[in-house]
Amino acid sequence: MKSYRLVGLAILLAGAAFGLIAALVVGGGAVPPKLLDPGPIVMWGLPAVKLIANLAGAAMLGSLVLALFGLRSGSRPFDIALDTASVGAAIFTVSSAIAAGMTLLAAFNPKLSADRTFGEQLGTFLLTLPLGQAWLITVLMGAVITLLAFGWRSWTGTLITAGLAAASFLPLATQGHSGDVEGHNIAVNAILLHTLGAAAWVGGILLLIVLRSAAKATSKKKTDALDLPVLVERYSSIALIAFIVVAVSGIARTVVALGSWSELFSPYGLIVLGKAILLLCLGLFGAWYRRRLIPRFSGADEKRSFWTLILGELLLMGMASGAAAALARTPPPVGEEAPANPTAAQRLTDSPLPPELTLDRWFTSYDIDVLWAVVIGFAVFFYIAGVVRLRRRGDAWPVHRTIFWLSGMLLLLWVTSGPLNAYQEYLFSVHMAGHMVLSMAIPLLLVSGAPITLALRAIHKREDGTRGAREWIMWAVHSPFSRVITHPIVAAAIFIVSLWAFYFTDLVRWSLYDHLGHEWMVIHFLISGYLFVMSLVGVDPVPYRLPHAGRLITLIAVMAMHAFFGMALMMQNGLMVAEWFGSMGRTWGPTPMEDQYIGGGIAWSVGEIPTLILAITVAIQWSRSDDRLQRRSDRAADRDGDAELEEYNARLSKLADQDRRAASRS
Repeated sequence: MKSYRLVGLAILLAGAAFGLIAALVVGGGAVPPKLLDPGPIVMWGLPAVKLIANLAGAAMLGSLVLALFGLRSGSRPFDIALDTASVGAAIFTVSSAIAAGMTLLAAFNPKLSADRTFGEQLGTFLLTLPLGQAWLITVLMGAVITLLAFGWRSWTGTLITAGLAAASFLPLATQGHSGDVEGHNIAVNAILLHTLGAAAWVGGILLLIVLRSAAKATSKKKTDALDLPVLVERYSSIALIAFIVVAVSGIARTVVALGSWSELFSPYGLIVLGKAILLLCLGLFGAWYRRRLIPRFSGADEKRSFWTLILGELLLMGMASGAAAALARTPPPVGEEAPANPTAAQRLTDSPLPPELTLDRWFTSYDIDVLWAVVIGFAVFFYIAGVVRLRRRGDAWPVHRTIFWLSGMLLLLWVTSGPLNAYQEYLFSVHMAGHMVLSMAIPLLLVSGAPITLALRAIHKREDGTRGAREWIMWAVHSPFSRVITHPIVAAAIFIVSLWAFYFTDLVRWSLYDHLGHEWMVIHFLISGYLFVMSLVGVDPVPYRLPHAGRLITLIAVMAMHAFFGMALMMQNGLMVAEWFGSMGRTWGPTPMEDQYIGGGIAWSVGEIPTLILAITVAIQWSRSDDRLQRRSDRAADRDGDAELEEYNARLSKLADQDRRAASRS
């Protein structure tokens, strides 16, 4: 078994080395620069070290993901998975530190020495320059993940560690494309999705090799036995999702980098074309082993089928990983050079000022956010798949809930990738309209779709002690953290306090200047709105709900605070984020102050429409609740001959007799 493990690792590294060298030669990354040549060691060593860091990061994240969704906490295979993640994180940390130093040598070509001068240059690079800061944060996060994966073996600890492992790819993803050019936001999201998908995919394969090699050792105890066919089937589901994410994000990144089909045969385009062919082969290979190899795992050919799957996929993955590492050293045809004379809007947003927002552009303008496009695509697919599964087994699911969910997702796509996203950086009123739709209208539709109830009914329950999607949803619903944030008072406080805090602190400035801040804004207000609406009118299970009268009082209080917020914006004498909205150089539309006044009016008036719908919904639910209570009481009276009323009358009669006897004695 150990020989198979070494053969698998050798195939992966050999394929990666071949892909790296071939892509560097084709793309020109192996040609020394005319200025600031760092020498062959750095020229070839930097992409090689980055490749090692990518593979180690994949082992780190992929092992944690497969442990969370395929193994049982406390078992020997689960501990092996976390050991693998810890080793991967350690290699990721060391290789990232080496890559940070080589990046300094490649970018500035300082004289490498042990004296104070080089140390000062390295410190300046790591502490002041964005690229150096990204490498420093990556190294520190890798060190933390190494310790957590080694010492924190519970379900919750592993989940937190996996979240940190995914976040460790974010700093370098934000530096993977020039921030001074058009398409920066799409490129950053595409790089992040591409990296995460590839890491979960490759890392899962590496963990399967380790677990298969240790299968005999872990089978001595019944509780530690490894059900390899089931684990491979679960991994194949993760790999399928990762394949879709990698494919979609790769297409988005290619579109931004190439600009036109004519550049497909440029050096950069040829590497992309090679990666696309490898990805297609991996997809066909995955479809083949899902249909042919996995069903044979329980038979006599289990060993041969497993290693056919592993070794074939490792070779293709290694070549693709090497090409990806070399692609980072190859300049794309477009997207890396800022315009010579940028306008004011280009300096602020990295994009030219769009044309005037007319009526037709409310339906035709777009600025695709690939991150949310992928999330929405999966949300729609899994919801429809759940409904289909229920209907196939004869269970009913209300059609109106499906309509609500799909409508909410379409509205979310319109906000994150449509005209609101295209103009929200230039018009405060559009920014505010998007905020109101995100926090109030979309949650109302999504909550009405009851996704948690659908998931709990449609997803199969596991009986082997592992956790699938259903078990993780149940854990999330019943966790102490969920009990706090879903409490109606807490949810209402988060909803209204975050509104005031966002616009009257520098958070709004962060969301405009930093793409990460913008994505945080969308996530935060979507979740805060969802929690608030679910605490009032949701049918999904929550630990506690207020009585209907309490819900109405809470809603009225929130409506009042929301109206005050809109009025406060309308009464502002100065311009919010003046250096941004006041410096766009717009020659169309309202003035910045007029636009801010319109934004306050949107927050005051338009934002109250979903709140009014919420109030009506709570009132209707209250009325129906009283009707159901009365019907239950009537049915109980019919069954027992109105025994409750008879008992109540008898008690009143007894009290009256006692009063008469007391009166006669006095």
